[in-house]
Amino acid sequence: MAEPAPTPLQRIVLAFYAFFAILFRADVATAVQRVREARRAGRPALGAIPPPEDTAPPRPAAERASPAEAKRPDARPALYLLSVLQREGRLVDFLEEDLASFPDAAVGAAARSVHEGCKRALGELVRIEPVLGEREGAVVTVDRGFDPAAIRLTGSVVGEPPFRGALRHHGWRAKDVKLVPPADGLDPSILAPAEVEL
Repeated sequence: MAEPAPTPLQRIVLAFYAFFAILFRADVATAVQRVREARRAGRPALGAIPPPEDTAPPRPAAERASPAEAKRPDARPALYLLSVLQREGRLVDFLEEDLASFPDAAVGAAARSVHEGCKRALGELVRIEPVLGEREGAVVTVDRGFDPAAIRLTGSVVGEPPFRGALRHHGWRAKDVKLVPPADGLDPSILAPAEVEL
């Protein structure tokens, strides 16, 4: 029997979870990348999730990353963004809450509050604009030399550009990013301090 599709509210929660799982877990990002590439190529995406790192076969010495490649990226800006979303919209609280016991109306009201705070915080840190300015549903032309990272073609993609099709989502591009990591000496992994009332 097919599993029922998630409700719109469950998809919102899943989208928040997926965003931060991709941002902070390389294995999840790799799995999503594989699914995305398989969909583009029209292949089934089964087996896209890699095995846990400790069970993966060791790589030959020639394939191992050099010390410079093995250096982990600086997570402070991402942690700072997450801490601001928590401070302004209580995003982490919302994502960590078990919503199964709450009625949809209560979850919807909480989602509205989280949305308002996170939207305000994001607007202060990053100016976001559509990749394509046309309204969704409009017929657009994708010219030769388009950036496949900015425009994803779906449906029956045959032939060479220019392509004409219906705009299903205008995409988003970040502009004027103002992420300033916390001052030295502060632990960036603390997204929100514990609060103790005396």
